Amino acid sequence: MVSKEVTVNNSVGLHARPATFFIQRANTFKSSIWVEKDERRVNAKSLLGVLSLGIVKGTAITIIADGSDENDAVDTLVGIIESNFTE
Repeated sequence: MVSKEVTVNNSVGLHARPATFFIQRANTFKSSIWVEKDERRVNAKSLLGVLSLGIVKGTAITIIADGSDENDAVDTLVGIIESNFTE
């Protein structure tokens, strides 16, 4: 299991289009992936789950992955967030 904390800095947070892009990328990995905010953990491959966290600009979240491609999954998803979803 691999995890990394990252701060969401794009203007709308992880909402609508950015969340959809994030989830589409998460679904390309075999590993189980979660997003955690304030000790609440949701499936990173679920749009409703991710949106339910209410992630706004400046929110620190943790990306957690467990599986055969866990390192690539965490690195890719953290990279997407750090690039403000411009990948």
